[in-house]
Amino acid sequence: MSGLLQWLLKSFLKGLLLLIPLTVTAWVIYHFFTWVDGLLHLRIPGVGFVLTFVIIVTVGAVGSNIVAARFILYLEGLLNRVPLVKLIYFSLKDLIGAFVGEKKSFRFPVLVSLYPESGAKMLGFVTSQDPGLPGAPDHVAVYLPQSYNYSGFLVVVPRDRITPLPPQESARWLSFIVSGGVTKGPKIHPHAGANESPQTAPKQSPN
Repeated sequence: MSGLLQWLLKSFLKGLLLLIPLTVTAWVIYHFFTWVDGLLHLRIPGVGFVLTFVIIVTVGAVGSNIVAARFILYLEGLLNRVPLVKLIYFSLKDLIGAFVGEKKSFRFPVLVSLYPESGAKMLGFVTSQDPGLPGAPDHVAVYLPQSYNYSGFLVVVPRDRITPLPPQESARWLSFIVSGGVTKGPKIHPHAGANESPQTAPKQSPN
């Protein structure tokens, strides 16, 4: 009888593990679709999402045009003159650009020794090779994401306090951090060697 109870409990917990993520994901997607459809007052489910996707792709394609790119630069120049708008616009642009686009910032995962005497390390991403801060000539800026959260904090540490990780697995490292270590990080092979690391890549000028 005890064996049957253990099997039932194990199956129940496994069912929860499978159903809860699927249910929550489906719920979020459904409500996002209905929210977009409600904004556009459309009665056919999903049409609003498709239209939004088409609009975003169209804007991205047009933005690649030389004439449109010059207009965008001119518009950003105007936004740069308005203090509050400047803060919101460029902060969001830099944040999104850190994950997508040609100038992704989260390309260099590293281990950071904030307190070398303790032996503890933190996982983060080098976002600037040369922050240009006074009194910190050979420091790098490292963003440390928080687990189960979408925030984090920035630290400026000496370059010799970081240990580069394979940059090809940046997305896996980010998932590992955000999940609190529940999601397994990528396997590091002894001779994998990072082709491009914060210590070998050319220094970037501060933004």
